[in-house]
Amino acid sequence: MIKDLAEAGMDVARIGLAHGSLDEAIGKFRRVRSVEASLGRPIGVMVDLPGPKVRAGHMPEGGLPVAEGDTVRLTPGSEPSTAEVINVDHEGLLADLHVGDRVTFGDGIVMAEVVDRRNDCLEARITHGGLLQGRPGVHIPSDRLRISSPTPDDLHMLDAFVEEGVDMVALSFVRSAHDVRRVGVEPHPRGPLVIAKIETRAAVDNLDSIIEASGGVMIARGDLGAEMPIEELPHLQKRILQRCITLGRPAITATQMLESMVTAPSPTRAEASDIANAVFDGSSALMLSGESAIGHDPVNAVATMARIAARADDEFDYDAWGAKVHQIASTMQPHIDDTVTLGMTNAAWRAALETGASAILCITHTGFTVRSIARFRPQAKIIGFSTDPQTLRQLTLSWGATPQHLDVDYQADHLIARAVEQAREAGLIRRGDLVAVLSGSREYPGQATDSLRLIPIR
Repeated sequence: MIKDLAEAGMDVARIGLAHGSLDEAIGKFRRVRSVEASLGRPIGVMVDLPGPKVRAGHMPEGGLPVAEGDTVRLTPGSEPSTAEVINVDHEGLLADLHVGDRVTFGDGIVMAEVVDRRNDCLEARITHGGLLQGRPGVHIPSDRLRISSPTPDDLHMLDAFVEEGVDMVALSFVRSAHDVRRVGVEPHPRGPLVIAKIETRAAVDNLDSIIEASGGVMIARGDLGAEMPIEELPHLQKRILQRCITLGRPAITATQMLESMVTAPSPTRAEASDIANAVFDGSSALMLSGESAIGHDPVNAVATMARIAARADDEFDYDAWGAKVHQIASTMQPHIDDTVTLGMTNAAWRAALETGASAILCITHTGFTVRSIARFRPQAKIIGFSTDPQTLRQLTLSWGATPQHLDVDYQADHLIARAVEQAREAGLIRRGDLVAVLSGSREYPGQATDSLRLIPIR
């Protein structure tokens, strides 16, 4: 199934750690690596840490139907739930939820309102019914949730995956840049690319500092939609994407992208439009959750998303996007170490646009050059060359990037010529093309990308 998903269009496999055991998750990771080897191309792996996610106790077999007007008791505990009592695995439940609060289950599938508080439970009235399955998440306002992110359990699981060589880690319920720094892994590519999930009101308030501290962001629309007024969510999505991309970070749009395809063979018209609009907003990647985790036809869901995204790419206003990013970037103050690379990728975007270059070849140690040029969404294809397999897998998250293993040392005399030759051998460029090549100069090894060449392919 993993191989079929990859062939249908999956670039990154996300392993959620909120369900199942750590050993099972590591087994999945190793199977992805096995598929990667059989296909001969990089497949990134992202582990998604549970964070202080509050979940209900297991629902009965076949799910628990609840209807509008029903009354249920919410009690702290991890025991299985029943029609009368929904157990919530959070010790502070009675203190963190107040009478009048809205409670959402499973990203809004079911909604309830707290109507009474007793010594050992909360009484809640169902305001929107539905079917609760598995261990659905229970949303508690993040400003009241007294659990920090990452949790000790998160860090324990992450240590195991760092040992395995995981490529990316998604950090749940981020509230500040300090939460991101508490992950404590080595900077990428030696360590995993840290993806901050934007799903709390505090994260929206601290957006720029969180983006700067992260390797990328995920717009987790389920909990974010519960934290913020629903009418604000589309505008927040656009704002987060624009700020993240301008700072040269990949941005993932997630949650309920093709929710109907958990059971249906084709998406709703609204879902197709949502995917296309996420592309038009500048998303680097689109994420499936239940559609591929528990859906009836995961491969069909991936292939459908890939088709809709590819068609939206055809209609994307590349020139207007690049000009907008250039304008926003001119008002921002990048870190001094990034200034040269950001300036050179800006020049490469302009040069490729004005000369009609067919490709931009990026020779990169860490992948930052690729992520920096990708923020402009150039019409020229982006080919990222690196000698580091970890860097190549991390590039699978970047918009428009084709990772290619560089088979010579960065200090080789014929470095650029060999990169061009490899691109030709892979069928990515051909005779008659004009290509731009971004690299670091040999005179200053290990420094920023400081060289740009335009090369006609003879």
